Amino acid sequence: MRLFLCALLVLAALPVHAADVSVAAASDLSFAIKEIISAFERGTGHKVRLTLGSSGNFYAQIVNGAPFDVFLSADIDYPRQLEKMGFGVPGSTFVYGVGAIGLWVPKNSRINLDALGMRALLEPAAKKIAIANPEHAPYGRAAVAAMQNAKVYDSAKGKLVFGENISQAAQFVQSGAADIGIIAASIARSEPMSRSGSFWLVPKEMYPPLEQGAMLLKRAGAGGKEFMEWLRRPESRAVLKKYGL
Repeated sequence: MRLFLCALLVLAALPVHAADVSVAAASDLSFAIKEIISAFERGTGHKVRLTLGSSGNFYAQIVNGAPFDVFLSADIDYPRQLEKMGFGVPGSTFVYGVGAIGLWVPKNSRINLDALGMRALLEPAAKKIAIANPEHAPYGRAAVAAMQNAKVYDSAKGKLVFGENISQAAQFVQSGAADIGIIAASIARSEPMSRSGSFWLVPKEMYPPLEQGAMLLKRAGAGGKEFMEWLRRPESRAVLKKYGL
């Protein structure tokens, strides 16, 4: 009887109509957003369809009618522009975090990041440098700005290999396809990356602020609205903070 009553209480706490929520998220959120989604699904009964990628590509897809409910961008300018263009719910855009970049090398690397900092990109052992494609990935643009600020870009640009997004750039260097990478701190702080490599945080004054923004699209239903509210909860903020956002 007690188990039956507990089951009824759990069912009563869930929405009468569970919904599917389609979320387009910048790939630097790969680890953080999955934790948040797991808690959201447990707490609401809704199901989330997550798509990870580059913010610039998502922007173009949304303009062309992609059926997302929520857009989590690594550059808040994208959702702001979409809201002005009429794709987002007016006033729904907000900053959910500020990103950071750093240099990452595998543990067997001969490159001493702490001793060299940005000069590590000029080391003979750094034959290939992975970054996200700056044409559509905010983290790629931040990487280029940091290299230019450190006055190493002209010497290093011939060694650059571009990932479609910051997650793919991290995969390049983790797999050995590149020797060093400029990746998101939110990815570097994940358990797989922190266990298998070394990370040096690039000073934030070396690149423009990576203000990251969330936006609710006009097509979104109640589930999408609940997800946006969930992002603002202290528990979600704590997850983002854990990953450096």
